[in-house]
Amino acid sequence: MAGMTTSDELRAVIESVLAEQGLRGLAREVERLIETYRGTIPTDKPVLRDRSDVLAYAAYRMPATFGAVRSVLSQVSESMGDWSPTSHIDIGGGTGGAVWAAAAIWPAPRETLVLDWAQPAVDLGRELARGAGSGILREARWQRQVIGTGLVLADADLMTISYVLGELAEPDRTAVLTSAVQHGQVVAVIEPGTPAGYRRILEARRHLLAAGMNILAPCPHEGGCPMEAAADDWCHFAARINRGSAHRSLKGGSLSHEDEKFAYVVASRTRFPRAAGRVLRHPLINKGMVGLTLCTAEDGLGRSVVSKSKGPVYRDARKAGWGDAWPPPGADRDAPAALRNEPTS
Repeated sequence: MAGMTTSDELRAVIESVLAEQGLRGLAREVERLIETYRGTIPTDKPVLRDRSDVLAYAAYRMPATFGAVRSVLSQVSESMGDWSPTSHIDIGGGTGGAVWAAAAIWPAPRETLVLDWAQPAVDLGRELARGAGSGILREARWQRQVIGTGLVLADADLMTISYVLGELAEPDRTAVLTSAVQHGQVVAVIEPGTPAGYRRILEARRHLLAAGMNILAPCPHEGGCPMEAAADDWCHFAARINRGSAHRSLKGGSLSHEDEKFAYVVASRTRFPRAAGRVLRHPLINKGMVGLTLCTAEDGLGRSVVSKSKGPVYRDARKAGWGDAWPPPGADRDAPAALRNEPTS
């Protein structure tokens, strides 16, 4: 797989396994999983019951999880400079989308452990990782463990908890977060970009702060979220996901891509520079001006219009995307104050 990106590799190994299995019958499993994840998920047994379930999950959800987590960890990497984890534990990792994402961001060798309570997911995740070009993935350890009260963790530089909290009752969510902050130097929590997912991220954020950790992203501050009181809005972001042929077939889609919406929070034991601001929506680009919706430490939630007369700041604004730090790394960190405009209502 020389010359392929990690996302290309992931799509290739998934489609290789699916080609051996065949897609027949998996469409029904995909529909069942979609309905399950949209509803109230039981916590007394794993959602992924057998190999057909985990194959369906890998085909329709693993690339999206990979894309969302890679987007999150890329923001972490920008904030933390030369830092690279020497150990990574993925809690409730399923078939391993988060460890594939971490390998794409930090290729240096490290110890990697994936924990999940569904043995079929552990088995398929290990199988997919064997086909990776990255030694990090090929050498990763996979272990079955109940995710919730009684979770046993070792210390690790990086802890990821992606698309897990929504499957857990409150006592189990608390137990997972408590264990992660006790043993992790950096803890990243990712949930679906829905109002319910955002509320779980707010809960996790409060837990991380109460444990004495420092928020790295996406927030430019450690105060209350200015969007929390909004009746019809919430903080979330999006990652563009390229669809493979199996993904399009199983979901009945014709487009070559989809946008995965997610909410997240990342915190660290060590204080690193935070972004001065965060772009909360797709920038509005018109002739000679760019409109940005920003969250900043100084002003909270607000809108700014960057005109062409701003020179380098305008050029940065034209390149900015939803979820990016503002100003971008290496640019004038006073830009949010300089561009202060009206607060959002």
